[in-house]
Amino acid sequence: MIDVINLSIRVGDFALDGINFHVPSGNYGILMGKTGSGKTSIIESICGLLKPTSGTIKIMGRDVTHLKPSSRGIGFVPQDGALFSTMTVRNHLGFGLSIRKWDRKRIEKRVVELAETLRIFHLLDRVPYGLSGGERQRVSLGRALSYYPNVLCLDEPFSALDDETREDMYQLLKLIIDQTGIIIFHITHSYHEAQRLADKIFRIENGKILERGN
Repeated sequence: MIDVINLSIRVGDFALDGINFHVPSGNYGILMGKTGSGKTSIIESICGLLKPTSGTIKIMGRDVTHLKPSSRGIGFVPQDGALFSTMTVRNHLGFGLSIRKWDRKRIEKRVVELAETLRIFHLLDRVPYGLSGGERQRVSLGRALSYYPNVLCLDEPFSALDDETREDMYQLLKLIIDQTGIIIFHITHSYHEAQRLADKIFRIENGKILERGN
């Protein structure tokens, strides 16, 4: 589960105060709001990429507020995917595992598992240049999922995709949830996307979080 308790964030002149919400285990949470409302600041705080001014962030009941990103058990896919231009798909999928000192055979086994699940096995020796938007997002998802995180955070991952590819990604996320039970927390501007995927929908309005079920 994700618990955000009385979170306050300051970034330059921008501020959010008293942010509270809860995403239960096995649920898909969506965060919506206008541009500049603080959605990305919240997800970056959860992932450890932005230090909050105060408040508490718990993942699966564990206080991770002051832990480094790699110790939080969270996989993160930023809006642009953040792929490395000279790194193969195989190396992207194994990147987080190498950092965590997995041995080579174990890394290769996990890379093959991910590539098969994400249907990118045929791309393993390609670099990102020339891949379609959907293929690039599958690589980003694989990298984020590689080390079996408890939570997957997505920052508007499908905004640049066409309708058909976006629908394919929705189906893929549902498959990932069914196979792993992972909690997903996802920022989007699309109400259709929220209705299509979410168990819980949160919206930032006037600096406050409003919640409703799907």
